[in-house]
Amino acid sequence: MKQAETPERERLAQADRQIGHWRKWGPYLSDRQWGTVREDYSENGDAWTYFPFDHARSRAYRWGEDGLLGISDNHQRLCLALALWNERDPILKERLFGLSGHEGNHGEDVKELYFYDDNTPTHSYMRATYKYPHAAFPYDDLRQTNARRSRSEPEYELLDTGIFADGNYFDVVAEYAKAGPEDVLARYTVINRGSVAARIHVLPTLTFRNEWSWVTGTPKPMLTGDRHDGMHVIHAMHETLGTYHLACENAGALYFTENETNLERCFGVGDAAPFTKDGIGERVVRGTTSAVNDRAQGTKAAAHFSCTLAPGESRAIRVRLTAGRDVLEPFGAHFDAIFDRRRAEADAFYEELLPFPASDDERAVQRQAFAGMLWSKQFYNYVVRTWLDGDRNEPPPPAVRKDGRNANWRHFYADGILSMPDTWEYPWFAAWDLAFHVIPLAMIDPTFAKQQIIVLTREWFMHPNGQLPAYEWSFDDVNPPVHAWAAYRVYEIEEKHFGRTDTRFLERVFQKLLINFTWWVNRKDHSGNNVFEGGFLGLDNISVFDRSMTLPGGAQLAQADGTAWMGVYSLNMLAIALDLARLNPVYEDIASKFFEHFLMIAQAMNAHRVDGGLWNETDGFYFDQLYLANGERRELSVRSIVGLIPLFAVEALLPDVLDELPGFKARLEWFVTNRPDLSAIVAPVESGAFRGRRMLAIADPAKLRRILAVVFDEDEFLSPHGIRALSRRHEEKPFVLDIPGGTFRVDYEPAEATSGLFGGNSNWRGPVWFPINYLLIESLQRFHFILGDAFTIEYPTRSGRYLTLWEIASDLSQRLVALFTRDASGARPAHGAETIYRDDPHFRDRVLFYEYFHGDNGAGIGASHQTGWTGLVAKLIQQQAEYRDRSPLDWNEFTMSRDLQ
Repeated sequence: MKQAETPERERLAQADRQIGHWRKWGPYLSDRQWGTVREDYSENGDAWTYFPFDHARSRAYRWGEDGLLGISDNHQRLCLALALWNERDPILKERLFGLSGHEGNHGEDVKELYFYDDNTPTHSYMRATYKYPHAAFPYDDLRQTNARRSRSEPEYELLDTGIFADGNYFDVVAEYAKAGPEDVLARYTVINRGSVAARIHVLPTLTFRNEWSWVTGTPKPMLTGDRHDGMHVIHAMHETLGTYHLACENAGALYFTENETNLERCFGVGDAAPFTKDGIGERVVRGTTSAVNDRAQGTKAAAHFSCTLAPGESRAIRVRLTAGRDVLEPFGAHFDAIFDRRRAEADAFYEELLPFPASDDERAVQRQAFAGMLWSKQFYNYVVRTWLDGDRNEPPPPAVRKDGRNANWRHFYADGILSMPDTWEYPWFAAWDLAFHVIPLAMIDPTFAKQQIIVLTREWFMHPNGQLPAYEWSFDDVNPPVHAWAAYRVYEIEEKHFGRTDTRFLERVFQKLLINFTWWVNRKDHSGNNVFEGGFLGLDNISVFDRSMTLPGGAQLAQADGTAWMGVYSLNMLAIALDLARLNPVYEDIASKFFEHFLMIAQAMNAHRVDGGLWNETDGFYFDQLYLANGERRELSVRSIVGLIPLFAVEALLPDVLDELPGFKARLEWFVTNRPDLSAIVAPVESGAFRGRRMLAIADPAKLRRILAVVFDEDEFLSPHGIRALSRRHEEKPFVLDIPGGTFRVDYEPAEATSGLFGGNSNWRGPVWFPINYLLIESLQRFHFILGDAFTIEYPTRSGRYLTLWEIASDLSQRLVALFTRDASGARPAHGAETIYRDDPHFRDRVLFYEYFHGDNGAGIGASHQTGWTGLVAKLIQQQAEYRDRSPLDWNEFTMSRDLQ
């Protein structure tokens, strides 16, 4: 399904060939920079308290900037964002508000209503909507009510305050369209949705990121203002960025200040500068004329627009940011025509992407999913060595920092655009999240998707010992090794959707992943028996214990998921090596090595429990094993997705590929003949049921049936909205473990954790999570590819209805898609009980992509804009539409590619 050429495709091609820097300007400005590790210079590592929201308007950031629905260049030197004031708020609305981890009864949480409506990969067209109340924003109510609530009570959200109950609010629609790579048009349309007239102030704001305060000798940029042909213009001059001009149509005034900390307000000491970061807010909200520079110069400036809007009335505010002054009439008739053209081109781009039958609602969900992912591309700057040692111009960091958070990552240097889980609650990269981000991103911009995988393995990210950094809160945490899978999937998706193969990318990543694989083998298999202790593994401590900490009494945990992930890793590396070996026979040797690795891991997992295996024949499930200091071994018989992850380790060996690679085929036959202790313990290599395909899998067909009987039981894992992270049987039968050091317990919790267990991070104990569901769907498709239609499973368990694994994978996909599409009542399950999203015409077409979902009713939970891995729904919609009326058992088109989706 090679993509046809569209204007957006041509822009991407120009950017890839470096003949048009269409990606230079984009939505790279975070919604939140405060409360991040990068800005934390405290002694106790409490990022939320050290740099709170109340400081954000007055305190210059060290490592980045934030703003409301804004854009920046790709190194975030110059930022353009919105500021708003409704004449009732105590502060200028310059950024999103939310609660820190200490303030929320369920942790940090954004408390705003905003939606990412549209975006294209080159950001030639972008649109987002912010809903701004007429009444004073309820900052104190949100803080105080959430502070009073316990973990067993729901979060108190902005809609709960009643501030939108009467419909008196503004829709503020921010649109950006590029006339050229360095000519960005911005149109901010304010619509009064209320029943009464209301006044609003809108201030498009230019800000230079403060780099000069920290490093001696850094040239300070300059913003200046004047009137040109009767309109206000802000000129931005930067040594490395060059000169830009912001033309402002019909602005009432320009205000200038400095992007410097207000020391008196933040720390109670005298200011070194007369103009500070909060000067424009002081001028607009309190009328303090001395807070801004009447000489029309500074490093932060805003154009001031104000208007009173009658009910239903709208007003468009237009500005234009360009690197040249050759736009003689920046606001002529062509201005809106450019928006119309770019919007039409965006329509053509997404229509061409989904040429299969799909409902309008499915298409809208997919497009908003892509929009959220593209708006979540963020500039990320973090130089750990500098952060640890401090800046020469600033007081030194506390001494404890040298041995504290990320102290072992002094080599880490980030200064570029990364795909973030979201732009507020997670305005920093997360390595295993990113592996899922790149799957849908590869459908629309494979170049960017490949760059994301590459950057994680570069020497300024990857540790010299081979470990990949997890996320800024703790680079040392261990996440699942899914990056070989992600790299190969991106490679396959590009081949399928664009008709081209990038073998150089695959080989480049493979070489680095070899180092990472060696780190896993050397660091996480302490006993050398191919059973791994992975640790945290990104599952928010689904286990009995906090797996990121030392276990009680010196116990050791043999992890079913940690070991299975290594089986998955081995098969992913094997698949890549076989693909590369078709061009270079040298890779046949490496493929053989990963084949051997997999056999030994599978043998260790499937061995009899007396011999340390993780399979329980009685229960038909994989469980962790706990080794106590006294030599006693306990099975942790918790039915969780830990026991499902072994299903992800499945690979097909195709006859034609083996015939192409006689060296590898000979070694495979040698193992089958001479190492029956290895080859017999896994699913038989010769068990291909369809067209001679051979299967490599941790779970043989018999084990597969046993596990799936549990997984597809509606009283256990199968919910109307996907597969739960924990069996619902633990609601009535909690797992309890008594060992020296304490009593430990696992209960089913379908929503957010109701206890402070593991710092409140036990949210994998019941909800539906997209990444695991997605991998299970792929695995079922892979098993079907090998075993064919003859292999059927009762689905749901005890229903008497038997389906092929492809049909089951399709049904699971549809359950996940249905979280976001309207049901018979017009509601979207992900929006929970909020009827406004069902009934209000200004809400009903908006979709929120949550971090995870209630295990029983599908309501969205956690971060409300985490279109990162939840953006996988865009890929599922694509597959469902493509194969809606057929089961591709033959899959001739996939002989050369594993891209079943």
